[in-house]
Amino acid sequence: MAQVSGHGVGRRSLLRGGAAALALPSLAAAGAGTARAVPRTAPAQSLGGRPAARWGVQTGDVTTSSGLVWVRSDRPARMIVEASATETFRSVRRYPGPLVGPDTDCTGTTALHGLPPGEQVHYRVVLADPDDPRRTGEPVYGTFRTAPVRRRDGVRFLWSGDLAGQGWGINPDRGGFPIFEEMRRRNPDFFLCSGDSIYADGPIAPSVTLPDGRTWRNVTTEEKAKVAETLAEFRGNFRYNLLDEQLRRFHAQVPGIVQWDDHEVLNNWYPGEILDDARYTEKRVDVLAARALRAFGEYTPVRTLRANGEGRVHRVVRHGPLLDVFVLDMRTYRNANSPGRQPADDRGILGAEQLAWLKRELSRSRAVWKVIAADMPLGLVVPDGRTDYEAVAQADPGAPLGRELQIAELLRYIKARRITGTVWLTADVHYTSAQHYAPSRAAFQDFAPFWEFVSGPLNAGGFPALKLDGTFGPEQAFVKAPTRANVSPLDGGQYYGEAEIDGDSGELTVRLCEEGGTVLFTKVLRPGRVGQ
Repeated sequence: MAQVSGHGVGRRSLLRGGAAALALPSLAAAGAGTARAVPRTAPAQSLGGRPAARWGVQTGDVTTSSGLVWVRSDRPARMIVEASATETFRSVRRYPGPLVGPDTDCTGTTALHGLPPGEQVHYRVVLADPDDPRRTGEPVYGTFRTAPVRRRDGVRFLWSGDLAGQGWGINPDRGGFPIFEEMRRRNPDFFLCSGDSIYADGPIAPSVTLPDGRTWRNVTTEEKAKVAETLAEFRGNFRYNLLDEQLRRFHAQVPGIVQWDDHEVLNNWYPGEILDDARYTEKRVDVLAARALRAFGEYTPVRTLRANGEGRVHRVVRHGPLLDVFVLDMRTYRNANSPGRQPADDRGILGAEQLAWLKRELSRSRAVWKVIAADMPLGLVVPDGRTDYEAVAQADPGAPLGRELQIAELLRYIKARRITGTVWLTADVHYTSAQHYAPSRAAFQDFAPFWEFVSGPLNAGGFPALKLDGTFGPEQAFVKAPTRANVSPLDGGQYYGEAEIDGDSGELTVRLCEEGGTVLFTKVLRPGRVGQ
């Protein structure tokens, strides 16, 4: 993330009362079932040379008592966050933030600590002239709800991925990214972005002629005219998406949990790769990935990642007694893409250290549901060229080989430790589907049955469905995909998923949705049950 400042605000000081305290009324008193107010998200205007936050605000990695607030200034400034129980901001808690400047592309993140659980927090970000704190720009407003500590409150969130890919950018003729306005109106507790939040390797042309002669128009910028290689170009890819007003409105209302996949750098990349691509003057993927990770950290509020690119993407975000979200990084630690037939593979797709971390954190989790947020699917065969494979599966339905060995080890561990409530959510493949994995159908049988749900894209090309690999016994309960490659968003094929946990029964209901509001598939999972 960009520079972080929390300044030690404790729960007691926040709730003890007084003019500076944030005393949040209960939702029961305010009407728990009502929709939240839409934050004021118009791009801030610069007042007489004062700092302005034209790219809106974001929140990320929200827990029962904390959240990260992000902003970008149009010039060096001091970031200040004021939080309140109501939109009137009659009583506020002030969180002094970092000084943002060129080192972080004028982005900054401030941690809000000591928040009461399960309550709506209204906040505004003020940018002050570092030489004259009295000179401030127009505040930018946002809101989020902290995670509950009471099980009966329930949880509801959305997930998807793949934004502005394959040349389909911000189209003013369809209002930019309309799927974000649709998702905002569903009013989720948070949004899980499953990767490909930008397409750094996907230039955006002013227009694209469709097969039937129609024209798709794009908003364009200098940084999106070529593949991203420099830090400035990676930063420009993140700023490009934030030009869309509907995305800014979504960010201002819905907190995020964000992971990365390949297109934050380039298609199908892996550590140590040397490019054979004439579009790139920098051929070392490790150099490109380091620049991309720094830009990702600057433009995405992730608590385990710093603005200079240090830290890590994989983490656990705990969202109360019902839900823990285990965010994986299936890029940074993987081995090279290959035919995937190795009889031994210590590195796999997660790396030994991340695998050990995941086992440890799953064992520690006391949440009813443990969502494993993977940036790639497990049983879908994702090719990389003619002989190599990009994900876990490699089209050999027999015993685990290659990267499958690491997943087999993880599944065996989950069964042996009797860890219940694991559900896999992912995107990546540009269609939507639901797979049930069962040992009775599998070549590898030492695991407990589980579900994997796939969604996306948000605003990118749609692609045909991929084959299943039988190693872990997947059976497809639902799939919807186009029959040809790179179908434009004008022709449909844009998807997101919704997951809702009932506070009374603990049941998890998963819905696969299509842009336009249609629910395509619904599955209800019961807590603590095996083989459902």
